[in-house]
Amino acid sequence: MSEHGTPDDLKSLGERLDKARRDREAEAGRDGKVVGYREGAFGFAFRIGLDLVIPLVGGVGLGWLIDGWLGTRPWAMVVLFFLGAGAGMMNVYRAVMGLGSAVGYRPAERREERPTRENGARPLDEE
Repeated sequence: MSEHGTPDDLKSLGERLDKARRDREAEAGRDGKVVGYREGAFGFAFRIGLDLVIPLVGGVGLGWLIDGWLGTRPWAMVVLFFLGAGAGMMNVYRAVMGLGSAVGYRPAERREERPTRENGARPLDEE
């Protein structure tokens, strides 16, 4: 039997792996970002692809089912294809512009503080 793979070697390997994991977690905590491929360019490209394809396939599939049920081939599938394509492009636009799940096209702005008695506003009946 060879000397490689003794319990001491495995113990030191485990210690080195633990140290590397702690260093990686500390680095992620400093930057405020998660280290990994999911947050990189590959993950973003994968998201863009899915955001474009899934509504398109869903629209075509739903149109195909509606056409089969109503006997209107291929009109519902064509209409829902274009709706799915539009929804997919909208998803890609929102992802690229960084809008996330905010309503509308602009990033959410901070609301100004509503007037109350504490900050000097008067009730309507006092005017």
